[in-house]
Amino acid sequence: MEYDVDLAVGFLISEGVIARGDQVAAAIHCAGPDGENTYNVLDLTLAPGIPAPDASVQRSTYMTSSCGVCGKASIDAVRTRSAYPIDDDLRVDPALLVTFPDRLRAGQDVFEKTGGLHAAALFDGRTGELLVLREDVGRHNAVDKVIGWAAREGLLPLRGIVLQVSGRTSFELAQKASMAGIPVLAAVSAPSSLAVELARDAGLTLVGFLRGESMVVYSGAERIAEPAHEPVGAVGGGAA
Repeated sequence: MEYDVDLAVGFLISEGVIARGDQVAAAIHCAGPDGENTYNVLDLTLAPGIPAPDASVQRSTYMTSSCGVCGKASIDAVRTRSAYPIDDDLRVDPALLVTFPDRLRAGQDVFEKTGGLHAAALFDGRTGELLVLREDVGRHNAVDKVIGWAAREGLLPLRGIVLQVSGRTSFELAQKASMAGIPVLAAVSAPSSLAVELARDAGLTLVGFLRGESMVVYSGAERIAEPAHEPVGAVGGGAA
């Protein structure tokens, strides 16, 4: 998959290992067991003075209805580790915001051929300019790629930016937006209840069901220039 360095840098930003792109000194693809470069393993060297990630960054999986996060403990970890608290006076015109899903879809070249990829894009929340769009099999990887690109371009924190994603919004996507200082996260489908809880806790504007001319604003409605409809009913499950 393309943009491996952006993916890796974005992941390290999302996990709080680094705060800027220049905190990665080098990145090379590693050779496989036979000496051939398989281009699926990346070796990153952190800049001098940047501590190596501790064991908590390693991912473990267990069987549960959630995505492997632990509710309030994870929300507390995001709040204390983020280098970019969300404090942004951005106000997005709803008429501009509703154009982002179609523009995201129009830019999905690989999806057009396969029908099997998610996408994420960064839009300027005031002008509507599309800054970057990336695709991946996993939504979280697509988000890491756009955050990694922004970090390597020296654009963090991403103030004044809308992160538009395909599919639904999980806790993990809300966490990644928070860690990059993004004020608005919008998706074409529903957020999980943990994503809503994190968004409210972090001061993140979270928009779901952004389809056609309608949307549901779950948190941070003050950044939407004209109030959208209030969410109806509870966000089910507690899944992340």
